[in-house]
Amino acid sequence: MELSWLNWLYEAVAFVITTIHRGYSTFLPPANGLNWALTIITLTVLMRLLIFPLFLKQMRSSRKMQELAPKVQELRKRYKNDKQRMNQEVMKLYQTAGANPLGGCLPILAQFPIFISMFTVLRAMAAGQAKFGMTQELVNSARAAHIFGAPIPATFFSSDADIMAFDAVPLNTRIVLGVFVAISSFTTFMTVRQSVTRSMAQMPDNPMAQQQKILMYISPMFAIFSLNFPLGLILYWVTTNLWTLSQQHWFYSRHPMPKFDEKGNVVPVQPSPGLLARLRKKAPEPAPEPAKPQTKIVRQQPSRQPRSKRTGSKKS
Repeated sequence: MELSWLNWLYEAVAFVITTIHRGYSTFLPPANGLNWALTIITLTVLMRLLIFPLFLKQMRSSRKMQELAPKVQELRKRYKNDKQRMNQEVMKLYQTAGANPLGGCLPILAQFPIFISMFTVLRAMAAGQAKFGMTQELVNSARAAHIFGAPIPATFFSSDADIMAFDAVPLNTRIVLGVFVAISSFTTFMTVRQSVTRSMAQMPDNPMAQQQKILMYISPMFAIFSLNFPLGLILYWVTTNLWTLSQQHWFYSRHPMPKFDEKGNVVPVQPSPGLLARLRKKAPEPAPEPAKPQTKIVRQQPSRQPRSKRTGSKKS
């Protein structure tokens, strides 16, 4: 169901797709599956770069919450019998330090409109509708494009007649879609697991820890709903999951969890070395050249002669 008030966003996404596809069409056939796969991946990367400042804001807020963990623990002990007062004091502490507990929702909320727009635009392509500023030629090229033999606009639950209309084999199409959904499910789980593991390590006494564990194991089930998504949209979701995994790993390796001394003060922690530093460290150092033996110079001193011989006088 299209949301009319988001038409401007649908048109913006369609314009970006058209521009990227036109660029790749300079050296790839317009209806080529690689062309459309690169178009979707490039769109995903551009979108993630656009919301990268929100990710940094989320991570910095999360780090501030880590540093405030000992103080939060003290407040929980002090007001353990007054939950309302405890929550008020904790929120006051967060506000004073500039930490936002809901900051982690910003990147997700920013992605949601793009996801809806991608779904709407690809669904229009699957129906053969030249909408949102797209030309009929572009729509036809998307309908003719295949990735590993599966049409870009096809879904797992598309009828055999619809799949065959895309000049594709129904069984092969469903196998490819099933594999992509499995990859989407696995990458979703790894993304949530990476975040939850970090959260539980920084706040072991978090009352929401059990709920986070449940979310971690339930999250792959949400990928099952993508069986009704077009292949192009599933490719978008897999790409954004891989980006999130790499992005979080990059940030966590450079900003390790803070440690505290006995007084609860933050102790600086050295970040783990990057990939290039590790490769340099693992590279075998050249063996030192053996030292050349130094030849001892022996100076021949003249033998000491008697004084009579040195002066030329004779002994009496």
